[in-house]
Amino acid sequence: MRFSLNKADKILKRSEFLRLSTVGKKTQNRHFIAIYSTGQFQRTRLGVTVTRNVGRAATRNRIKRFSREYFRRNRHIFSGGWDINLIAKKSAAELTSKEAFLSLENIFNDIAMGRDS
Repeated sequence: MRFSLNKADKILKRSEFLRLSTVGKKTQNRHFIAIYSTGQFQRTRLGVTVTRNVGRAATRNRIKRFSREYFRRNRHIFSGGWDINLIAKKSAAELTSKEAFLSLENIFNDIAMGRDS
């Protein structure tokens, strides 16, 4: 059985993204930037931002799908409630699913450990 993220697991409102960008910490690697902060709710939520300069719609949707899937499978590494905005860099367009998962693993481990750059 496959479980997807429901609305409560996603950051959807522009005001929430803006709040996160002003108060959040930042970590990054070659393919992704993550801005994160303790959340207002008890659950960890994810917002994914992929701009048009990354690629066409199919490419952007693929990156978002990989990001949400990795988060869905690994949200247990976060204790407490976090808000995370994951921003894809242009280089993310060329990633295979395996490479994307490795890159996301690095980002999420940094967040779970509390490291920022």
